[in-house]
Order: sequence, then structure tokens, then C-alpha cells
Amino acid sequence: MTDTQQPARPSRLRRLPSWSLVAAGILAGGLLGGAYGELKTPTYTATSYVIAVPTDRSDTASALGFAQAYGRVATQVAVLADAQVWARVPVRTLRDSVRTETSPDAPMVSISATSAHPAVAADMANAVARALTKHADEAKDDTHVGLLQFSRAIKPTSRSSASATVTGLVGASAGGLLGALALLVRPRRRPEESEEEAARPAAVPGPAVAADAHGAR
Repeated sequence: MTDTQQPARPSRLRRLPSWSLVAAGILAGGLLGGAYGELKTPTYTATSYVIAVPTDRSDTASALGFAQAYGRVATQVAVLADAQVWARVPVRTLRDSVRTETSPDAPMVSISATSAHPAVAADMANAVARALTKHADEAKDDTHVGLLQFSRAIKPTSRSSASATVTGLVGASAGGLLGALALLVRPRRRPEESEEEAARPAAVPGPAVAADAHGAR
């Protein structure tokens, strides 16, 4: 009697667990973010401060108003054209690298410059502060407000750009979020299909062999 039982088919590979997409996204994002932080050129920021001082013919309120105005003027071409002489960089570099901030409570202007070289960042911030003070002094007879350098920028010792650890954490967070989104939009098996596959019995020999053997007696 020939055994007609066929070997059972190999079971399907189990699907990866749902959280694997999120884990893969976190891992990939962390690696890419860390690599970006390592390969990107670090930048440094130096800040100089100037303060508006009223003359005998003005008051503190006027100084505060002119400080706001000078904060907006500091990055204009007229000021940067003078600053480039002391900073020894083009006007375009100053325009792209220098930022100013003012306070609503104090007549002070902060001038920050960013560069890949710490010394250049300090030179640019001090050059713009010097040029802005010069322009304010030229208009002092009309505005009755002058500018004084309150604090010079010094060469920064630590970079202002994000480190590889920070960019790695940001990348991991973004990768985990993308993995979670992919998990939400991926097609899912219907519940009845899963139950049918789980309840499907293994292949067994048919009764034909036993019936034939009984009839041949």
C-alpha cells in the first residue's frame, strides 16, 4: 500500500510585529541625524551690545524709541558697507550672518554674527556695532540720542550649531513619527481572514486508502 500522504507545506513566515516599523524609523532617523551632525560644519555665534544714550535735550523714552530704530537699521547696506572695512568680509557675508535684537524695556541693541570661524564671528559683530555707533553719532545733532558700545563681542569657545547628539535625537524622533504614520496607513488583514488562517487544520490523509483496503478483503 502506497502512502499517499503529502508532506505538509512550510508555514508562512510570520509577519513582523507592528512596532517594528516604529523601531526601524527611530533607528534610521537616529543614524541619519547623527551623521548629519558629524558631517555638517559647526558654526559659532558672537554678540556685541550697544546702548542708546539720550543727550540733555532728550529723554529715556526717546532713547528707547531710537534703539528700536537703530536695531532695524543695523543690517542695512549703509551700515554694512562701513562695517565690511573692519570685518574684512563682503557686505553679502555680513547681511547673511548678522542678526539684531532689541528690547521693549531697555534702549539696547544686541548684534550677533555667525560664522564657521569663532574669530570671524567676533570681528563681524564688533564691526557692525562700530559702524552703527558711527552712523548714530553723525545724526546725534538731529536725534539727540547717541549710541555707545556697551559690550564687545569676544571669540566664542563653544559652537552654536546643534551637536551630533542633538541632531541624532531629532532624527530619531522624526523617524519614529514617520514609522508610526506608516503603521497607521498600511493595509491590515481583515479579522475573519486571520481567524480562518489560524483555524485551518493541518493536512491529513484522506479516507480513500482505508476504504479501498476494507473492500479488498
